[in-house]
Amino acid sequence: MNSHEEQPQSDTATAAATPSSTDDDDGMTWWYKWLCRLAGIIGGISCAFAGLFNCVTIHPLNIAAGVWMMLNAFILFLCEAPFCCQFIEFANAVSARADKLRPWQKGAFYCGMAIFPVILSLTLTTLLGNAIAFATGVLYGLSALGKKGDAITYARMQQLQRKQTNEEGVTGSVEPQAV
Repeated sequence: MNSHEEQPQSDTATAAATPSSTDDDDGMTWWYKWLCRLAGIIGGISCAFAGLFNCVTIHPLNIAAGVWMMLNAFILFLCEAPFCCQFIEFANAVSARADKLRPWQKGAFYCGMAIFPVILSLTLTTLLGNAIAFATGVLYGLSALGKKGDAITYARMQQLQRKQTNEEGVTGSVEPQAV
């Protein structure tokens, strides 16, 4: 009976040792995931500082854009770097839920978040402050396209397509036509 109880533990140990189950679901390599996270953290920092700088004005739309940018920074930190928000109780739950999203969903969300303050107030501060947050969304969107295929596989596919079109052309000319 002890051997049966140890069987599932060894299966889970081998599943934990192979990163194919959870890491390859979205088709992103480990370094690209870290690049996206780093871009999100840097984007959050730039949004926070530019948003704070944007709030120091008397124009209400600039203040609204600055507050939105600081909200963007908080959301970026919450999703990409929950260790920065360790004193917020729900930070790990939000981060876990954000990690379950598909890359194109995260990309669309981050790009939409970054565009809104620019629409509110088109200034250099909002453009530069949201550029890196928008770039984070673009990186996630590009990862949704998938990996680039290798040249050998592409050449074999082209050869098969040429063979099929040549065979169809030969068999099509042999058939008699009805008059």
